[in-house]
Amino acid sequence: ANNYASSLNQLRCFEETKVLLRKTLPVARRVLGEGNEITLRMRLNYAHSLYKDASSTLDDLREAVRTVEEIERTARRVFGGAHPTTGLIE
Repeated sequence: ANNYASSLNQLRCFEETKVLLRKTLPVARRVLGEGNEITLRMRLNYAHSLYKDASSTLDDLREAVRTVEEIERTARRVFGGAHPTTGLIE
């Protein structure tokens, strides 16, 4: 789901990305855990789809910022500041 979501973002199909990740993120969080690299990347893709979509509301933008701040803290705690995924999120 993460690779598919990333491809949809690159194709600027933001609504499809949001629908896909709203369905699969809860499963990833439950099965893989909050600190798993794939879960963090999925959440980052979700935040990007919220941020890049021209039809996003102010609440969507706030959610995107809040999500990125949360995953950045989680990535630093789990992987440390030198990890490539942490650098990608920053």
